[in-house]
This record gives sequence, C-alpha cells and structure tokens, in this order.
Amino acid sequence: MRTTTMGLVLRATKTGEADRALLLLTPDGLVSAMAKGALRLKSRLFSGTGLFCYSEFTLFEGKTMFVVDEAEVRQVFWGIHESVEHMALAMYFAELASTLSPTGQEAEAQLRLLLNSLYLLSEGRRAPRLVKAVYELRAMTLAGFMPDLVACADCVKYEGGAFCFDARKGSLYCGECAAKRELECNLDPAALAAMRHIVFSGDDKLFSFSLAEHSTQLLGAVTGRWALYCVDRPLRSLDFLNTVLD
Repeated sequence: MRTTTMGLVLRATKTGEADRALLLLTPDGLVSAMAKGALRLKSRLFSGTGLFCYSEFTLFEGKTMFVVDEAEVRQVFWGIHESVEHMALAMYFAELASTLSPTGQEAEAQLRLLLNSLYLLSEGRRAPRLVKAVYELRAMTLAGFMPDLVACADCVKYEGGAFCFDARKGSLYCGECAAKRELECNLDPAALAAMRHIVFSGDDKLFSFSLAEHSTQLLGAVTGRWALYCVDRPLRSLDFLNTVLD
C-alpha cells in the first residue's frame, strides 16, 4: 500500500552503508520510515530526506516500518545548519515534538508551529531565546497543557506589578498572594503579557510581538520549566542547548 504525505524530518540516522532511518512529523502524526540508499550523493532521496527537510514523501508499507519511495523537497531551512546555536535549538524542538507524539488535528497544529519556528530561526527574524519560549509554551498548550493565565488563582487580580507562575500547579499568583504562599515572583508585566499572547493568539499573530531582553529571560525561564514539567522526563538535547544558547 502506497501513501503520500507532507512531512518534516525530525531525525535522520545512518543505518547500514547508505540508508537513513527517519522520524517524520506529518499532519497525521509521527511516522518512522527507512530511506534506502539515501546517503548516496546520486540518490534521488538524498536531498529530501535530510535533517529538518520539509518534503512530500511517497511511502509504502514494509515488514516493520514504512519505506520511502520518493521524497520531493518543499522547504530546506539552510540558516539552521549555519549556526550551532540554531541547530541545537532545532534539535531541542524536534525532541519535544517527538516526545509529545501528537496525532490528528494536534499533529497538524504542532507541525505548523514547528515549521514557523524553524523558518524564523533560519531567517534570523527573531531572537533564538524568544523563539524557544514561544515554541515551548505554544507546543504545551496545543498538547493540552494550557496554563491558567487569566488571573491570580487566589484573588483574581488580572494585572499590576510582578506575578508568579507556579509550574507545579499551572497557576498564576499576584505578588501578594505569591508571598502568602511563600513563592517568588518570576514574571514582570511584559513577560506575563507575552505568555497570554502566546497562549491565546491566532497562528498568524503568534510571533508578532517584541520583548526586552530582561523580560525575555524571565519568560524563557518560566516556559522552559513548564515544558519540562509537562513532558515529565529529561531531554538530552536540552543539556547541549544550554551550553550554546547565548
């Protein structure tokens, strides 16, 4: 049985002399596939099966996994491969996406989010730390881990001064209520506004905001902690990312 699908290569591992074992994120979910002979320069599968290539794949079912029959490139994010920082961040995104293992409509939304994030990284249109924070929070929200950011969970205060986001509960507390709970504030007004924007905005507006460096650092610390709490497992790519991210 043959099938055709768009897919982003999340992982491409050499196997045998010239084969690639692929993990693809498609609009329907994750797909494991073997691209036989793809590492040979003259192979018609060479270009379309590279890491972070977005391609149209023609697959047929093998005994244990899908086999790639054709791979036609639609988008190559060249800028990612030119920077260690960008590549490390892309690998982190890929590990998060594979860990979440989305299906159905969620898979389509996660794929769109990842493609947009990789494009902005590749073109240098947003600071890497900001792209990381947006991706983490939006990916968790799409996966069903939407934090409660409407107002303080205790007194319903909406804004004014610093707030605390408690990743253990996924809840927000104003400065006074955080102090009563012996929690430290970790969001300034700009970082909190950014979190609400990331969670509630449409796809076309997701990255349409700017943030000062200090607020970006606060935002990134919170979204990173939230992502790790949600996936509930260590991410190998994150250790390397933390050594290269400026």
